[in-house]
Formats: sequence, structure tokens, C-alpha cells
Amino acid sequence: MDLAWTTPALEHARAALSFIYPEACQLCGTQRAKRADGYVCSSCWQQVRFIKPPFCGKCGLPFEGELTTEFECANCREMELHFDWARSSVAAKGVVLEAIHRYKYDRQMWFEEFLGDLLIREARPVLESGRWDLIVPVPLHPVKQREREFNQAERLGRRLGAALNISVNARLVQRVEPTRSQTRLTRQERAENVRRAFALSDGLSLKGRRCLLVDDVFTTGATTSACARLLRRAGAESVAVWTVARGL
Repeated sequence: MDLAWTTPALEHARAALSFIYPEACQLCGTQRAKRADGYVCSSCWQQVRFIKPPFCGKCGLPFEGELTTEFECANCREMELHFDWARSSVAAKGVVLEAIHRYKYDRQMWFEEFLGDLLIREARPVLESGRWDLIVPVPLHPVKQREREFNQAERLGRRLGAALNISVNARLVQRVEPTRSQTRLTRQERAENVRRAFALSDGLSLKGRRCLLVDDVFTTGATTSACARLLRRAGAESVAVWTVARGL
């Protein structure tokens, strides 16, 4: 279900309301911000921490300091991760984390503009230099998707796909078992929690194809690794991950 304001009647109503009530930033509530900006003002934008090198060559975890050679963080050394590499646009903190939570859990769909912009502006320069055959959004379990009424990974993935002209397949990987929230689980508990949570569409071959998994937040990589494992089994030549935000 698309909860965004898309019909002419709703657009007219929005325009009328904006004339009476000036559009305000939905994060700080004090500055002006337009719908095209995702209702996020320039002051809140300045609080976003973009992830830049140096970072872990495997999962993209940023490192404070100077490095002259590629390194792998302790989390990646201790886990068996099935993707080639993972990157995130920004740190999952402050205004970004608040926007993600309100988008996912409170259906505040106007934040999709903001989050999609964060995803695309950092991912596009990197991904344009390579060949990508398919974007695969990390799926929600059907029960959770009915409750939430949308899958944030799919919506954000479709924005990225449109920006880069890459096909999106939201049915390729399915979540077949409900799982506990990963939020309060340890690294080992996260991996076990999603070990059998996903399945591939029957009779699928991805031989020679390069796939990009997309999600909103990357923490330990357990969820995306479980999905990448299935894509590898189906013959994918390469599997990488891009998320809007990175838990630190």
C-alpha cells in the first residue's frame, strides 16, 4: 500500500494546507522545510554524518584515524559473511535514526525523500563504475509487512534502481520464518535468529549475475549475509550490500 500523497485530490489538499500552515522540518520543528526535501531542514541535514574512508573493507564500518592499507574489523574476522562487501551512506544516529524509525514504525512516508536521497547520493558514484544486474531488497515476513503496510527496503531499493537503471526483484528472496527483533541481540544471536529465516524462489538460477542487496540499516551483517548466502547458492557471481545507514 502506497501511503504517499499521490492523488490529485490529496496533492490539492496538501497545497492548500501548506498555504495556511508553512511547511516545517519534521525533525526539529523550528525551521522551514519543503516536501521535496523530505521535510528535513538544512540545519538537520548538517547533522548527518556521511561515512567516508577509512573503513572496514568488508562491512564498511568507519574507523577513526589514518590507515594506509585496507583492514578488516573484528566483527568481520569473527563472522562468516557471504557478501563480497557492504557499504552504508551515513551513520545510524541522531536525525537519521529518528527519521528511519518514524518512517518504518509510524508510517511517516515523507521521510522517504530524505532517506532515498542519502542512499542515492552516496551509492550512485560507487555503483555506476561497476556492472550490477539486479537489486534485491531484504524482505519482511508477510505478517510484518501486512502490519507495516510496506517494506522500507523495497521502496528505497526501487528508488536506487530507478536512479541507476538497475532492475529490482522484490520476490527473489522471501522471508519464510518470523524472527525476533535484532535490536537487542548479540552478534551470535543475530546470526542464529536469521539462519533459516529466508528462502529463494523455486527453480531460480542467478548464474553469472551480480546482485546488490539493499536495506535501511546495517548492524552486524547477519541479515544481509543470510540473504547473500542464498543468492550465492543460486549461482550469483557477486553479491554486495548497500544500506542507508550503518549502526556504530
